[in-house]
Amino acid sequence: MSAAMDTESTYSGYSHYSGHSKKAHRQGRDRHKSPRSKDGSRSEKSVTIQTPPAEPLLGNDASQVEDGQDDNWGETTTAITGTSEHSISQEDIARISKDLEDSVGLDCKRYLGLTVATVLGLIVFLTPIAFILLPQILWRDDLEPCGAVCEGLFISVAFKLIILLIGTWTLFFRQPKADIPRVFVFRALLLVLIFLFVFSYWLFYGVRILDSKDTNYQGIVQYAVSLVDALLFIHYLAIVLLELRQLQPMFAVKVVRSTDGESRYYSLGHLSIQRAALVVLENYYRDFPVYNPALLTASKSRAAKHMAGLKVYNVDGPGNNASGQSRAMIAAAARRRDSSHNELYYEEADQERRVKKRRARLVVAVEEAFTHIKRLQAEEQQKAPGEVMDPREAAQAIFPSMARALQKYLRTTRQQQYHSMESILQHLSFCITNNMTPKAFLERYLIPGPTLQYDRDRWFSKQWTLVSGEAVTSGLQDGIVFVLKCLDFSLVVNVKKIPFIKLSEEFIDPKSHKFVLSLQSETSV
Repeated sequence: MSAAMDTESTYSGYSHYSGHSKKAHRQGRDRHKSPRSKDGSRSEKSVTIQTPPAEPLLGNDASQVEDGQDDNWGETTTAITGTSEHSISQEDIARISKDLEDSVGLDCKRYLGLTVATVLGLIVFLTPIAFILLPQILWRDDLEPCGAVCEGLFISVAFKLIILLIGTWTLFFRQPKADIPRVFVFRALLLVLIFLFVFSYWLFYGVRILDSKDTNYQGIVQYAVSLVDALLFIHYLAIVLLELRQLQPMFAVKVVRSTDGESRYYSLGHLSIQRAALVVLENYYRDFPVYNPALLTASKSRAAKHMAGLKVYNVDGPGNNASGQSRAMIAAAARRRDSSHNELYYEEADQERRVKKRRARLVVAVEEAFTHIKRLQAEEQQKAPGEVMDPREAAQAIFPSMARALQKYLRTTRQQQYHSMESILQHLSFCITNNMTPKAFLERYLIPGPTLQYDRDRWFSKQWTLVSGEAVTSGLQDGIVFVLKCLDFSLVVNVKKIPFIKLSEEFIDPKSHKFVLSLQSETSV
């Protein structure tokens, strides 16, 4: 049964692609014949070169070509539109090649820093061991015997080195989450401090112990123990500078998405601008709803329709058209400005009505499908163990009953490009496996979720650009504004310092709440 369904879906998808290809070529010919449409507005399209995603659930109708491109348009068709908002020139190709070279440079810088830190860590870890072993190798016969105290120092050095190794691996050798444009200042300062510290210990060891061949072996071991103790203190300093210093909130940042105005507030500690940008991006993928450019096309099409509706006729001839056109344009713009808010109100009301209608149909269809699942589960319990369907087969069995309602709802809310058929089937089988309710299944589609909820290939931006008027290694300050840019939009970050709060105390005496009720014994009777 599943094979037949796959064959049928493949055939229907192919026929849809073929019909879409014919429509695209027919529209291309009409566009070359008539550069303007019926309402006088020039069609606005954009050519995007990208790899098509996985098998989609939906294809756009011819009526929705204005709102957005089909998810699978690039598989079988090649369309060239009349007006292009994005084009590729020789400068763009050169910039793309430069970005590739920069990415290679960033990878080299990241591995170079990791290599330097690894080599320095090995030197630090092996230096106390070398301090103890070199006298035993070079002048063993001249050394004084090592007593119980000296042997106890061996145990101390061993355990301290193990603790230092675990702490260093935990703090410094974690997998990096991102590539930052500049060096992390505190980490670089700590590496320089450790190098100078170990170098000074080696210098003293070579002058006072190796050259003179000191015979006091217990003193040499104590010298190695002092080195390990000092390294542990440096490790504590690294924890304070790299981890604890940034925990106390000092700044409140407002992050605004430039396209739709979506905003969030976050509290940050003492961080550099580049590290604050990393924190903002981590919170962006978790807190911000996914960016949907299809929701922005309605306002653009409405503005284009208003501008296209302004027509000026030259009645008095070519000599008297300047002032007449200006007055006509001003008057027409004023009239349309007075009525545009009514059009916006009714458009939003109609859109809200259609969304509620599609949502009600979708909820009913999903509830009926899950009711059918319960009947199937009751029937499967009576069958032999070998005949029971797995959750994937059950999802494929009930999906056709809700597919049309889900398709119409996603088109109405312009979410079709974020949900493929495979992702919906996986989510449905997941809900069936964990015995989830229809509301739990619909939560992903009724409420736009955070960016991380969707497929990685559809939302993830591989490269962000940090634009700042200050050096990215400098710390956050009150009033700093920096921008994080990606291909489709940008995040504007405004930094404000948390004000100093003065809290006073007021003591209330418990006896002040007591009172005495005195009753008069005399009455009027």
